[in-house]
Amino acid sequence: MTGSTLSTWLAALPALLVMGVAAWAIATARHNVGLVDIFWSLFLLLAATVAFLQSPATSRGWLTLVLAAAWALRLAVYLAMRNWNAPEDRRYQAIRARNEPGFAWKSLYLVFGLQAVLAWLVSAPLVAAISQPGAPGMVGWAGAGLAAFGIAYESVADWQLARFRSRADSAGRVLDSGLWRYSRHPNYFGEFCVWWGFFLVAADAGSWWTVFSPLLMSLLLLRISGVTLLERDIGERRPAYRDYVRRTSAFFPGAPREA
Repeated sequence: MTGSTLSTWLAALPALLVMGVAAWAIATARHNVGLVDIFWSLFLLLAATVAFLQSPATSRGWLTLVLAAAWALRLAVYLAMRNWNAPEDRRYQAIRARNEPGFAWKSLYLVFGLQAVLAWLVSAPLVAAISQPGAPGMVGWAGAGLAAFGIAYESVADWQLARFRSRADSAGRVLDSGLWRYSRHPNYFGEFCVWWGFFLVAADAGSWWTVFSPLLMSLLLLRISGVTLLERDIGERRPAYRDYVRRTSAFFPGAPREA
């Protein structure tokens, strides 16, 4: 890690913390800390923007910023349309119940501060790719292609899920068509591709040390806030999901198994 990359990365942290406070104020006013999900991708875009403004403009920097903006804005708009007027997500209701009384204040650091710092850590490949001079090489273009594929893949998965949820007969049923036929969490698989793609762009610039970022995202998606958490009790709420689990790969797309 060069000194300039480190200083640029550190400079992004205060900006993310300020955004975290703003997000907390909005969510607290609406009595819904689940709105933090809308800001997750915007935290990362802010880190990339800070790096871009502090670094010489290069083709690698532009490429990284454009991809980061496409990913972040698409995801933020999708989640805002889905969650803005919805009740607080049950995951956050559970966090609220465990931390009352005074959760409104505690959520400032338990939810918003934590996510701002986590986003800052994950942003390392974006900052490294943007702050290093030079144009993308073969590995960098491969990484950009993987990130673009991931953005498209999770966009299609989210669109298919939104269309399914809008159907009058979707209550209690399971989406098992389209990309959801080959993976129970195709949106998370797309996210996985995005962050390994960004890492390759950074690695192409010599920043192999940022590998902790996609590893951390993979852990979150597979074991902490993603697949494991969402599937903890879904079989109780949607009995048909048990059969879906038997037939369908959890994460990486694959041919459905025979029932």
